Amino acid sequence: MKFKVLLLSSLLTLGTVSAVADEPKVDDSKPTTGDTLEQADAITEQATQPVKEKYWKCTGILSLNASATGLWNWAAGGNNNITTVAAANITLLYQKNSVAWETNLDTDFGMTYLESEFEPWRKSNDKINFTTKFGWEFHKTWYLTVLGSFKSQYARGYKYGADDNGDFKKPIAGWLSPSYTDISVGIDWKPNEIFSIYLAPVTGRISSCTLDSLSYVDGAGVEQMTSLRAAYGIDPDKTCLPELGFSAKAGVNYTRIENLKIISTVGIFTPYRWSEDMSDHRRFGNFDVDWDFAISYQFLKVLNVTLSTSLKYVNGVMIADKDGNNPVERVQFKGNLGLGIGYSF
Repeated sequence: MKFKVLLLSSLLTLGTVSAVADEPKVDDSKPTTGDTLEQADAITEQATQPVKEKYWKCTGILSLNASATGLWNWAAGGNNNITTVAAANITLLYQKNSVAWETNLDTDFGMTYLESEFEPWRKSNDKINFTTKFGWEFHKTWYLTVLGSFKSQYARGYKYGADDNGDFKKPIAGWLSPSYTDISVGIDWKPNEIFSIYLAPVTGRISSCTLDSLSYVDGAGVEQMTSLRAAYGIDPDKTCLPELGFSAKAGVNYTRIENLKIISTVGIFTPYRWSEDMSDHRRFGNFDVDWDFAISYQFLKVLNVTLSTSLKYVNGVMIADKDGNNPVERVQFKGNLGLGIGYSF
């Protein structure tokens, strides 16, 4: 009996000790004053650390558009064709303190394939517009600016036609034929990141045409010659026409709506050349106009719809009518509406 009581007492004692041992220990220690000060200093340092400013900003539109036209027993006539256009409009902006540097590249190139025995592959788009300007802010939103620009095309272009003897193609443009290079000094007003106006009373322009007498075969199979320099208002004996004049440029770069980009630039130029001869196309007061516009909307992350237009009016550039007669200065216009793969940023 005593043995049973002793065994029961031993088991109860072990259970009590085990329960006490399994209880979690509570740390009653408190942080010291030194630890509290260190934590407070760390929080203060993080709060007062300056935010890193971004001085560079890059926006633009990249697109690859394609279209196709198919005809079957179409009474009105036409040709089956496929057109592909690659385009880019990129703006890089650097701004820090009183210094602003903005560079823009607007370029495209496209080809069309026609179901035709005569020259089925034809160039549809070809443009190089490069502009860079560096400015110093001497007053709020007003910059003393130096600007340089270059405009030309990549490949040789042709005018396609037909006469009583057959089809023909006549060369009308090529690399650096023509090209326009401007260097100017003026005042740039930039009230916000969207809009700017640039006025340059001192502008040097070089209009060049490296190609001149080009041969082509007419519809009768006879070799003919054409002068590109004369067509672009340049002396056939020279490769360039230097001019000093006044220029102005306005630009819009709107990106505030998500997935929507609107980019537009318009520029004018007139040379400081006084002449009483009204037939002198390059006299002061006759303005060359160059306006480019592009609007792009991106949807479904990879698809892009783009509308781009180019309008030009260049004094001294003679353009004949559809029949090849009456060459006069005319407004030049090109538009392109495309749906394809694109990326806006």
